[in-house]
Amino acid sequence: MNLQDFKILTFDVYGTLIDWETGMFEGLRPLFERLPEAPGRDKVLETHAFHESTQQALTPAMPYSRLLATVYRRIAEEWGIPVTWAECETYGNSVEYWPAFADSAGALQYLQKYYKLAVLSNVDARSFAHSNDKLGVTFDFVYTAEDIGSYKPSDRNFDYMISQLDRMGYAKSDILHTAESMFHDHQPANRHGLTSAWIYRRHDKEGFGATMNPGEMPKYDFRFNSMAELVQAHQKQMSLAS
Repeated sequence: MNLQDFKILTFDVYGTLIDWETGMFEGLRPLFERLPEAPGRDKVLETHAFHESTQQALTPAMPYSRLLATVYRRIAEEWGIPVTWAECETYGNSVEYWPAFADSAGALQYLQKYYKLAVLSNVDARSFAHSNDKLGVTFDFVYTAEDIGSYKPSDRNFDYMISQLDRMGYAKSDILHTAESMFHDHQPANRHGLTSAWIYRRHDKEGFGATMNPGEMPKYDFRFNSMAELVQAHQKQMSLAS
């Protein structure tokens, strides 16, 4: 299998292109700094992962900014910290400030020369617009949880993306789903027969951070520790083919 076999790259955004773990951790700082003993970074992220995935399953049509505000409230309650709804809303709107990984924009600009680029993301349109500004490209197709009315790993999201791309002339065999999260992306990609590339941003860390443990590990077809490594692999394959 070769990276040149595909016509379109479909991306998870948060955790793959945008450093959501840093964004979450800094956004939750006003909470955990009020604790007698602040939990470690991974504990903070794992707590967020639990409440986020639970809320997404319970309220699949809730826009992501509103959902994040609710998650902030749930975490505050778990930690016994009183908060106002205004504080919750501040966190709900914090996606605007979540940074892109340093290699994301350059990698996307390179890849856009060879592929169509699509987004399948657990986000609302307004929040994604802020992230898109940091990524330096105009995506050819953007499919958000707000558009679909559910959150990954729901099969609805992948069914929607696959059907939309099919209308545009792209078969499953044309798609390389590119993502960090085993729980949100690779597991459902397996169920839908999609080829996938794992961007293993947490390769130097333990656990699953801001995503839930998927249980049995899904399979993947390519693994890169960064977007820069994906670009390097593509360049190498292009060189060998010439």
